[in-house]
Amino acid sequence: MTELASFEALWRRYADDVRRFAVALSGDPAMADDLTAETFLRCWTARDRAGREEVASVKGYLFVIARNLYLKGLSRARRSEPIAADPPDESPSPERRAAGRAELLSLRGAWRRLPEADRAALAMRSFDGLAYEEIARVLGITPGAARVKVHRARLALAQNRN
Repeated sequence: MTELASFEALWRRYADDVRRFAVALSGDPAMADDLTAETFLRCWTARDRAGREEVASVKGYLFVIARNLYLKGLSRARRSEPIAADPPDESPSPERRAAGRAELLSLRGAWRRLPEADRAALAMRSFDGLAYEEIARVLGITPGAARVKVHRARLALAQNRN
């Protein structure tokens, strides 16, 4: 199989999963597209070193790359973000309430307020069905801690609905 064909096979098999994970992390489809493309580029250019990672699956390795790229982008954005004199008003607009999207907006807000590692753990478990052991490897924690992160994230989202 040529290298181009094997890259295409890798892309076809995992691109949707990586993009879904990137959307879950960032909440921004355009950013998720960029993260997905950059993830595959990094994976492909570092394929000789891929076996050294402490991740059991290709999908897990791709998630590690995507998460690291996301975190690096957050760090870069924080350094260049100007400090606002007055905090922005984050209350939902009347149009949003009138459109019946208040619950969705509230849930989205709760999702964004979850710690990044909790969001990542819940996304990997709920959207991709990864085992706790694989989640633990991606996040660099124990499987028990991965279970706790998923459980706490679910509780936080459920409390938001009540």
